[in-house]
Amino acid sequence: MAVGTRMPAWVTEGFQEFARRMPRELPLELIEVRAEPRAEGKPLPALMAAEARRLRAALPARCRRIALDERGDEITTRTLAARIESWMTQGDDVAFLVGGADGLDPAFRDEAQERIRISGLTLPHALVRVILAEALYRATSLLRGHPYHRE
Repeated sequence: MAVGTRMPAWVTEGFQEFARRMPRELPLELIEVRAEPRAEGKPLPALMAAEARRLRAALPARCRRIALDERGDEITTRTLAARIESWMTQGDDVAFLVGGADGLDPAFRDEAQERIRISGLTLPHALVRVILAEALYRATSLLRGHPYHRE
């Protein structure tokens, strides 16, 4: 799930390439919600809260929420693969939450069961979609013994 619509073509194509590669039993779907317009005088917390309401409304009924956050846990591909394997046994959907240009609303972020960081670098939120899709594909290929992942 991500804040922002109408991404550049390269973002959409990159995400779709890795989503297409995912195994049938682990489909990867992108749900986008509209970013709150940056109106003059509207405080940032109000903008982020509006985006959080949209994300909440679009979440599946039962899902594990994973917030992508620069202060989250840094994980390896092997760790992500192990978590995916664990989530599969639990049977719930998993929603990775990608904020807009200003990140996720702090209260919404804190509701997540987990917080992970993609990188110590500051990344454009659109690029995070592609990186996350590739990381998920890489982790699932590791679980399946596919040679895509090399250490």
